[in-house]
Amino acid sequence: MLSFLPSWLRGVFAFILVITNTFFWLPFLLLGTFLKLVLPISIIRKSMTLLLIAIANSWVACNSAILSLTQRINWQISGVEALKKDDWYFVNCNHQSWTDIPVVQKVLNRKVPMLKFFLKQELIWVPIMGVCWWALDFPFMKRYSNEYLKKHPEMKGKDLETTRKACGKFKTTPVAVFNFLEGTRFTPAKHAKQQSPYKNLLNPKFGGAAFVMGSMGEQMHTMLDITIYYPEGPHGVWGLLTGKIQTIVVDVKKVAIPSALRGKDYSQDPEFKAAFQVWIKNIWQEKDELIEQLKVNAAKSNAVSMASGLNQLHQ
Repeated sequence: MLSFLPSWLRGVFAFILVITNTFFWLPFLLLGTFLKLVLPISIIRKSMTLLLIAIANSWVACNSAILSLTQRINWQISGVEALKKDDWYFVNCNHQSWTDIPVVQKVLNRKVPMLKFFLKQELIWVPIMGVCWWALDFPFMKRYSNEYLKKHPEMKGKDLETTRKACGKFKTTPVAVFNFLEGTRFTPAKHAKQQSPYKNLLNPKFGGAAFVMGSMGEQMHTMLDITIYYPEGPHGVWGLLTGKIQTIVVDVKKVAIPSALRGKDYSQDPEFKAAFQVWIKNIWQEKDELIEQLKVNAAKSNAVSMASGLNQLHQ
């Protein structure tokens, strides 16, 4: 443990370790990607994909080990006991800072299939990363704007059909698709602007989640609803590396996705759209209440700690 170091020095050291870890694994990732790209043989591509996923998981595991080495964080994690690496999951999490991503990666790494994001089709052309995402089997989706569909009504439903075909490989290969339903990080200003009815959450965005479940409804039966709470308040990645976050509470809840909400087109089915929104809003209300309870518990714990400290001073 290097938590005795000054916070700035610990942050610099942790940052250097994370960068070193990234550059260590990157050549292996690029080599595997190159072999998968130039050797279009099914068994080789499948083997390369498994190798690349193992490399990515090792990178995440090393980042988590760096946190353990440089930080003294009190992790309070619940709900990960019954997770499986050979199942399909839609993973949702409240979003407060970019720290949420390494936190979720640490909590779920090697307990579920590698976390993947649905990416816009255009991102495949991003230098280096685009081909790496392709090699790691990140699902690319093609979506048409409402303006485009008004001019080309014959294309309605084609985006969902195209994405379903792209996800064909996941019929036999388990996957965990990760999504922030809020779409952006929570801030008091955004909360006020949205006039969100929730105390601790922004309004959820339904389209992305519905698109995933519409594309992969045959395989994806379970949502992992993750709630993260930082008692000291959310901080960015630099705050995490400099020890400003001392406690992280993570609650993982398995939620069955009703069969009526899978495999349908959110943009073309009004009944499904209404039912899906009600379902998500109920989950959101429960999440908001959980965060409120975690706040109450943290306040009680702080009060007890302060009282104990005062007693020791008076003794």
